[in-house]
Amino acid sequence: MIAGLKDPGLFREAAFIGGEWVQGGSGATLAVDDPATGTVIGTVPDLDMDDTEAAITAAQGAFGPWRARTAGDRSAMLERWHALVLENVGDLARIMTAEQGKPLAEAEGEIRYAATFIKWFAEEGRRASGHDVLGPEANRRVLVMKEPVGVSVAITPWNFPAAMITRKCAPALAAGCPVIVKPSELTPYTALALARLAEMAGFPKGTINVLTGRPAAIGGALTASPTVRKLSFTGSTRVGSLLLRQCADTVKRTSMELGGNAPLIVFDDADIDVAVASTMISKFRNSGQTCVCANRILVQDSVYDAFAEKLAKAVSALRVGPGDQPGTTIGPLINAAAAEKVKAHIDDALSKGAALFASGANDMTFDRFAAPVVLTDAAPSMLLASEETFGPVAPLFRFTHEEQAIEMANATEYGLASYFYTENLHRAFRVAERLEAGMVALNTGSIAMEMAPFGGVKMSGLGREGGRAGIEEYLESKAFHIAGLKL
Repeated sequence: MIAGLKDPGLFREAAFIGGEWVQGGSGATLAVDDPATGTVIGTVPDLDMDDTEAAITAAQGAFGPWRARTAGDRSAMLERWHALVLENVGDLARIMTAEQGKPLAEAEGEIRYAATFIKWFAEEGRRASGHDVLGPEANRRVLVMKEPVGVSVAITPWNFPAAMITRKCAPALAAGCPVIVKPSELTPYTALALARLAEMAGFPKGTINVLTGRPAAIGGALTASPTVRKLSFTGSTRVGSLLLRQCADTVKRTSMELGGNAPLIVFDDADIDVAVASTMISKFRNSGQTCVCANRILVQDSVYDAFAEKLAKAVSALRVGPGDQPGTTIGPLINAAAAEKVKAHIDDALSKGAALFASGANDMTFDRFAAPVVLTDAAPSMLLASEETFGPVAPLFRFTHEEQAIEMANATEYGLASYFYTENLHRAFRVAERLEAGMVALNTGSIAMEMAPFGGVKMSGLGREGGRAGIEEYLESKAFHIAGLKL
């Protein structure tokens, strides 16, 4: 992989603390493998609590000077980082595919998507201003001032190893907060490459830090530190709940983008071709390993068979293979456990009455590859109705009327994303307002973009990323009361 990079210096087997590339005090390392082959592609330091404390100290030291810079200065720095990311799309995509497995074209798409957050928040940082409030007396003024919250932590997942970093770090940096990134130990190299580009862009030492290694010791030190004032996490609800408990003692600000169980509803007045094309995007992107992918596909009786046939045709054309192989549309799952979960969900569904309606070809023998499938006659009693499959499985549930569809869609503890398809304007507003989700999509399978808030309700988390709301997560409001003015 390194030999194929235009800039081999982007592949870093070291952590980044206080502007230095380090191996950590213990010298321990973790191996990172290629999910398509299981071959080790390199190692990274397995950092401990002392290393984490060093990063916290470095970030706190950078806080004062970084917040003192003008918004324009910080914006210009982000703009340089943005330009460097776009200049190195090919190398970043190759690194991502090697450690995460997604097809190369999809990896390139994620890098470009990740860059949009840097650009967006470079601009939003210039507009992060306060406002005035009318006082109760004629000689009083109240100013609401916006100030950076302080040292901020971003704990990111393996499924989008670039976009989840920029979506968290760009608003923090634009607001004046130094950041400490803890990427997944399964996909650290994309984070380290982004840190190298930030270093090249000229970010001051300590402003951006990347900690590699197992999460327990690092996470424990980050959540316990009173210096860390903000923690943003994307991952499972189980881990998010644990982090919330650990952050409680120091009363940190938190944002949590957690699990999902997204419904996708196809009504009888939908454009079936649009619904199928959008379902393919929502369900099978990243081999189904996304928190907002359609986990339950609810189809009205009268169009069920037509939708199933067209979806089956599209799924049968998908090609399973290594991400760097031309023509691959479904790459490997991240590890053997993920593949085993997919198989368990399929087996459970078939044992409870589902039918295997269609399948993409899978000639791969390595155990991390799973063929994309369409299952018909899915039912609420099946595991895939209540658990995230996180794989390329499309289960089709039947419903008869609108009220039933809404009840089925909301019958989950999660509320991240919901999708539905209709050509009826009245139904569109009725359904959108009743679906219990932080994000609702009508006639599209795409909801993640830099200018829109991203986040969920119920057990899917709290806080928002992206859009105007994204930078507010890193800003405190201070009320400045001025009384006794001689006017």
